[in-house]
Amino acid sequence: MGGWERTSISMETTCGALLRELEQIWAEIGESEDEKDRMLLELERECMQVYRRKVDEASSARARLHQSLVAKEAELAALVASLGEHSHQLKMEKQTSLREQLASVTPLLEELRVKKGERIKEFAELQSQIDRISAEITGYGHRSDAVDGPFNVEEYDLSIRKLTEYQTQLRSLQEEKSDRLHKVLEYVNEVHSLCGMLGVDFRKTVDEVHPSLHETGSEQSTNISDNTLEGLSQALLKLKTEKKIRIQKLQETVESLFELWNLMDSSEEERRRFGKVTSILGSPESNVTYSGMLSLETIKQTEAEVERLTKLKASRMKELVLKRRYELEDICRNAHVELNMNTAPEKSIALIDSGLVDPSELLANIGAQIVKAKEESMVRKEIMDRVNKWLAACEEESWLEEYNQDENRYSSLRGTHLNLKRAEKARAMISKIPAIVDNLISRTFAWEDEQNMPFLYDGVRLISILEEYKLTRQQREEEKRRYRDQKKLQILLTEKEAVYASKPSPRCNSFNRKINGSHANGNGNGFMTPKPRRVSVGSATPELLTPRSCSGRHNGYFKEMRRLSIAPLNFVAISKEDAISSFASISGSEPGSPPLG
Repeated sequence: MGGWERTSISMETTCGALLRELEQIWAEIGESEDEKDRMLLELERECMQVYRRKVDEASSARARLHQSLVAKEAELAALVASLGEHSHQLKMEKQTSLREQLASVTPLLEELRVKKGERIKEFAELQSQIDRISAEITGYGHRSDAVDGPFNVEEYDLSIRKLTEYQTQLRSLQEEKSDRLHKVLEYVNEVHSLCGMLGVDFRKTVDEVHPSLHETGSEQSTNISDNTLEGLSQALLKLKTEKKIRIQKLQETVESLFELWNLMDSSEEERRRFGKVTSILGSPESNVTYSGMLSLETIKQTEAEVERLTKLKASRMKELVLKRRYELEDICRNAHVELNMNTAPEKSIALIDSGLVDPSELLANIGAQIVKAKEESMVRKEIMDRVNKWLAACEEESWLEEYNQDENRYSSLRGTHLNLKRAEKARAMISKIPAIVDNLISRTFAWEDEQNMPFLYDGVRLISILEEYKLTRQQREEEKRRYRDQKKLQILLTEKEAVYASKPSPRCNSFNRKINGSHANGNGNGFMTPKPRRVSVGSATPELLTPRSCSGRHNGYFKEMRRLSIAPLNFVAISKEDAISSFASISGSEPGSPPLG
């Protein structure tokens, strides 16, 4: 039996007892039956009103519970759909009371409400960061990071999928921000380097792009918008263009500076002041990194130095012309090449004084001659090296002849052993002279065939000098042989005089006069020095002519030939036939007969 049934039985018992007591009271009072019926009907009506009121109240409570349950179920369904929490689907049995159903829904609803609030905060924070980074990228202002109330997000979709999309979008924006920030910093560093190199105000340059590029702090972060990147790119392009212009300008100035230094023979200390600037020559553009190297002040200082040296050059132009001319003379002298007399010192000074010729053009002309002389010297180098080797051997030969005439060469004086060693080396070198000359002649012929021009040595064809030297040397060898024959003849005469102890015949006196005559008319060694003659360039068979270089100064060729051909040989030059005839008259035999003894 349920509680309601027990209450109903109890009420019936109580109501029946009270009704019986009321009827007893009515009986004692003597109420009529009509009055009793009326009072019982009124009592029944009052009871019905009380029941109706209680039923209405219970019905209202049920309606409210049902409405609350429906609302919570609807909210729960909306939260489940919004959050994507499909695992929270609520399944309730039909026989479950409204209060029980409401009691089971309420905790779940509260849990989802809390989760929704947390999810909204997450979305709000993500959206705030996305808006802030997007604003930084686009360059537009954004709202404050503080979230004072619920963030206006799409609350119908607060699912994990949507949250993941927001997180992915945020990561993408963060990466883009990082890339942009890195690119901005690279641009700023490059701008800073170029500004330092060009001597440009870095702060002013980046201020024109955006102030945050040099005032980075907690209040203002570095701007990474498209406008900033574009502004930095344009600033870099402008600075790089200016760098190229200044490099080209400075290189031209430094080239002029080097030319003036070389012309003015500037000191090392004077050049050292522009040491960093001069390194720009021959260096690629990427290696030009010195701070202030391309500043306007540096360029002006270099240009001022060029201007100063240019003025100084104008005042010392005569000296420079003479210096370059002497340099040309040294090169030609060392290479034994004839000089161009158009730029002779006296003529050059006269042209400068007359104002008919620009000194710079004259210097350029001499410079071109120097270049040409150096090139010709390089072409002639192999032959000249062999000529120098030949002349060195001739020097040793001359020294050896003088050394052989020294009566004290075998003394025990200090340094004698050194002279003996040198004499031994000189003999070995002298023995190679004929081979050296022959080889030099063949090499010279090959050079002339290759260059299609004669090889001139101080204006004289080298082949002519060498062939004349060979002829002179052969004459010397012949004189030496005659000298040895004469010696033998003198020894025989001395022996005959000792045997016969007689006076010399008239023919012997004639022989002696010939000997004395040869001493008086000769040069001491029995032959005259051959005169070299200039080659006629371009002729089929070059002739030996007197060189122009002989006039006015000593020609190196003639000095060499005199030194090589005039040897201090101590003998008397007579003909072989005279010697045989004289010997025959002394011995009393006819020419052609066998000698006595």
